Amino acid sequence: MEDKLVTLTILTYAKAQILKTILEDEGIETYIHNVNQIQPVISSGVRVRIKESDLPHALKIIESSAWLSEDVVGGKVSQTKSTSNKVLIPVDFSGYSMKACEFGFNYAQNTGAEVVLLHVYFTPIYSTSLPYGDIFNYQLSDDENVKTILQKVHAELNGLLDKVKEKIASGQFPNVKYMCVLREGIPEEEILRYVKDCCPCIVIMGTRGKNQKDLDLIGSVTAEVIERSRVPVLAIPENTPFRQFSEVKHIAFITNFDQRDLIAFDSLIASFKSFRFSVSLIHLSGIKDTWDEIKLGGIKEYFHKQYPQLDIHYDVVQDDDLLNNLEQYIEKENIDIIALTSYRRNIFYRLFNPSIARKMIFHSDTPMLVLTNRS
Repeated sequence: MEDKLVTLTILTYAKAQILKTILEDEGIETYIHNVNQIQPVISSGVRVRIKESDLPHALKIIESSAWLSEDVVGGKVSQTKSTSNKVLIPVDFSGYSMKACEFGFNYAQNTGAEVVLLHVYFTPIYSTSLPYGDIFNYQLSDDENVKTILQKVHAELNGLLDKVKEKIASGQFPNVKYMCVLREGIPEEEILRYVKDCCPCIVIMGTRGKNQKDLDLIGSVTAEVIERSRVPVLAIPENTPFRQFSEVKHIAFITNFDQRDLIAFDSLIASFKSFRFSVSLIHLSGIKDTWDEIKLGGIKEYFHKQYPQLDIHYDVVQDDDLLNNLEQYIEKENIDIIALTSYRRNIFYRLFNPSIARKMIFHSDTPMLVLTNRS
């Protein structure tokens, strides 16, 4: 019987090449698909494929290797930097990008932070530029050169900044300190590089919410940033009804009874201590289990002692139809924000069992706060 090819993982082109070299050194025949044939280096979301019979061996190799770790530099674990007082807002030129700006500027005012607007673009030798929700093209003709394309990038960015200035002047945005950073490259990689270098206190990104198509899951910039970011990420759908965090009254925190969730919850309360809201501790369960409710009650008791001023509730949501059940719960309980912890997952998990956060980005109009825990 023919040994068919299977997809091992989906990566940027650069990382796919690294993995291909490692696997082939181990005698595993490896192929990279979905590559931009004109400019391979800009390919995002390429598939690394191997023979099905090699899958167990390949999984052992990548699970035991540090090749994909952002914490390893030159064979050594990098030191964690202290958080800066900056709010990072990756922007393109869309309506949902402006929604992120609205929320981010208000958050900065409430916390005394500085806003950093980051736009990532491809140079003219590449054929596309990738904003954070969809792929759009700068249409190139043979006589267009580097200068012309860069002028287009700057014109679009200046247009965005003009809108920000108008909203500040009209009072729609608070007058806080802000700056703009322009970088060249693949959006998710440059956003994550900025997070690593500058360690902002939070990343705020706009999304389309429910209108996203399932096809957009692969290569989504927001989803990739959420899963790999070292700092909290707040995803704000374009149709979010409120303008700032002070309007948030009820947060649902999804917990798996893991000690790392307790640490992340402490981080949530510390990060938003200047705001007042109630919290519902939510556990997703495949079956109704009395033990789950007992454990939730224990967590609730722990937090009542830690934060006596905090209004805390608890509940169990069945995950047999996860997205639908969560949406019903959100509507019933008037949830303003879903909060959850993002763990550093192994490659097998990321490939075959996408995280709740990644699913929620495309199927909900409720903002989602993803807290990091890399232990």
